[in-house]
Order: sequence, then C-alpha cells, then structure tokens
Amino acid sequence: MQQDLVVVAPSEPVLDAAALMARKRIRRLPVVEVRPEGPHLAGIVSATDILHAFPPDINPFAVVAPDAGRNPSTVGEIMSRYVVTTTPETPIEEAAALLRSRKIGALPVVRGLQLVGLITESDIFRAFVSFFASADGGIRVTFDMSTREDVFSFIAGAARKHRVKVVNLISSEQDDRPVCVVRLAGGAIDAFMDDLWASGHTVLNVINFSDPAR
Repeated sequence: MQQDLVVVAPSEPVLDAAALMARKRIRRLPVVEVRPEGPHLAGIVSATDILHAFPPDINPFAVVAPDAGRNPSTVGEIMSRYVVTTTPETPIEEAAALLRSRKIGALPVVRGLQLVGLITESDIFRAFVSFFASADGGIRVTFDMSTREDVFSFIAGAARKHRVKVVNLISSEQDDRPVCVVRLAGGAIDAFMDDLWASGHTVLNVINFSDPAR
C-alpha cells in the first residue's frame, strides 16, 4: 500500500482539490478529518466526482460533463461517504478481488477508523507482476491440474531429480479449469518437461524466457 498519502479535508475547495490532482497526477484523494487519535477517513473524492460536479462551461478539468448541473464549493459536498475499505492485514488477492467485484480503482487502508494507507489497482498489478518476475531466465509452464493431486509434491520431486530450480509456483483457474503455473530455471529443463508430459498432465502453455526470439 501507499503510505505517504496526499489527502484533503472536507472543507477543501473543490477547485483546489482539482488543481492538487492535476499537479500530483493522481485520480483520487482520501478525505480526512484530523482527530487526536490520527487521521479519520471521512470519504474519498475522485476526478470523476469533480468532473461531474460542474457545468461544462466552468468545469475545472475543462472536459464536457453532460449530466453535470451543480456548482459545489467544497470537497465534502461531492465526496463519496460510504467508502469500501480494507486493512493492512488483508491478503493481496482478497483486496484484488474486492476491487474487481466492486468495480473500483482504489481501497483506503484503515486500522479501526484511522486511515493508514491506500492501495490502488496499479499497486496490485505491480505486486502480481513481481510474483513472476525473475532474472534467471528459464521457462514458465502452465499445465492442467484436473486430477487434483498434490502438485507441489510432484513439482518438487521432479525438480530435485533434474536439479531444476523452482523460481515460483501458483495454482489458478483458466476457463473454469484448475491449472498450475510454474517458472523453472537451470538444470535439465528438457528432462523435467519429459517427466511432466509423461505424468499425464496436459501442458497448456510453455514460454521460454531464455529464447531471444520469443
């Protein structure tokens, strides 16, 4: 999550919030009230909220907003008060699922009612990319797991046998079918693949990261 947040108060003028978003190149601002125990999340305001709050001729982002008709003065008048939030302890995959199911781009991270951070779809995308990033080259294999066997035992045994390094491994679903995605490097990868094919698993995809022509 992002912890060094740009925030505004409910009393912040909307024009100032728009200018702040443009200057910082951000699309949303947590709205906070300062309390003795820390910043209290009061709402969130997005560029879309500001876009739709003004008639087209005075819109601070200079974009036509057909359904606009109000002329609010403060962030508190246009912010979303019922905010979907998460916690610092929430698994990243649950946060990603929440963003997807609610069709939103960011989640304020709270501890109790205190705002401690913000996680966006871009943050989660970077995290998932890092799960598969590696400087070791090698290959990434996706294969069918419909047999529901203990895939870790199979991968670990074959990797040990052929002195192959397991860079990362994750189970997922593809077209409602359980699959395993594993990245391997070093050792006798061809021999490992022979064992995989012989095991009866259907190999769905192989990407060779060592091949400059891929």
